[in-house]
Amino acid sequence: MTQAIDPILNRALAGYDLTVEQAVTLLRQTEPEAIAAIQAAADQLRQRQAGDTVTYVINRNINYTNICEQHCSFCAFRRDQDQEGAYWLDWSLIAEKAADAVRRGATEICMQGGLNPTAKIKGGSLPYYLKLVDTIKQAFPQLHIHAFSPQEVQFIAREDGLTYRQVIAALRDGGVGSLPGTAAEVLDDSVRRILCPEKINTDTWLEIVGLAHEAGMHTTSTMLSGHIETVEQQARHLDLLRSRQRQSLDKGYPGITEFILLPFVGQYAPKPLRNRVGRDQPRLADALLLTAVARLYLGAWIPNHQPSWVKLGLSGATEALTWGCNDIGGTLMEEHITTMAGAQGGDHMTVDSLQTAIASLGRPYQQRDTLYQPIRECQLMVKN
Repeated sequence: MTQAIDPILNRALAGYDLTVEQAVTLLRQTEPEAIAAIQAAADQLRQRQAGDTVTYVINRNINYTNICEQHCSFCAFRRDQDQEGAYWLDWSLIAEKAADAVRRGATEICMQGGLNPTAKIKGGSLPYYLKLVDTIKQAFPQLHIHAFSPQEVQFIAREDGLTYRQVIAALRDGGVGSLPGTAAEVLDDSVRRILCPEKINTDTWLEIVGLAHEAGMHTTSTMLSGHIETVEQQARHLDLLRSRQRQSLDKGYPGITEFILLPFVGQYAPKPLRNRVGRDQPRLADALLLTAVARLYLGAWIPNHQPSWVKLGLSGATEALTWGCNDIGGTLMEEHITTMAGAQGGDHMTVDSLQTAIASLGRPYQQRDTLYQPIRECQLMVKN
């Protein structure tokens, strides 16, 4: 039953890059035997490329505003400025959230928010974003600030008449340590015209990620899956990420630290896309197969793969650790964007819960920082 895919899996296990066509072949498999073979190969490659230790990060997520000028068809988070439920955190609350995160052992603050055209202080949008960072770094210089997606970089550049390079350099010099690779959704403009027609296009997303690497900053990478995209578009997305990573690493730049699959949650998403997709929650089987293929396709170039416990639940994310993932993500402490879409995984996770999930597989766990450097010694604890 696996005759058609055995050469592809053997090629990946031998350390060679797969082609888009080969990835599509794997993603089209439906027979249990074939899917089991893909899982086994991905898990084997994960062990070779990242080891058996499962990592996690203690972090806090701060969604500083949900006021947004854009109208993405999958987003239940955004609000207009005068709409019920709209918010814009003040400086004192941001500082309070950072202080609480430090008390709880956080090493990272992740900040992303809506594209709020009123979020400006004297001098424009960039000073506002820099004050977001400075509010935290002045009090807690040890915290790594993982903040501002390529879409937010483009927004600041547009609002203030700056180049992408100027914005990235200012954010870096202001204390941002790395950029989240969100707003990627699916890197195919025919999909983006439906999902997020007001967002940056594929080329601009890739350009800004590359410029961040050139400026000495790492980024992450993501894919929003399980909505209207085809397996061909999924495979091309993976290929573009791999090409971007190869170009950055070949030039000696920092690159993409991790790949995170973000399955679509549509329970409270706008009705047109929700009706078109036809389901409210992700299909775990689809997410796991794509997780495995992502490891086989990207692993030699992006060795760290992370599921989303917010979207899949902790049990689904734990299962993904046997399909090619080596990291279970962060504690978050709060999360609003996916939760407001109807995700059932919760908006925070304790360290003990993450450790228990990892230990249930008999795998060691280890706290890491944002850039995957170990913070504490590896531990193996099979908890009752």
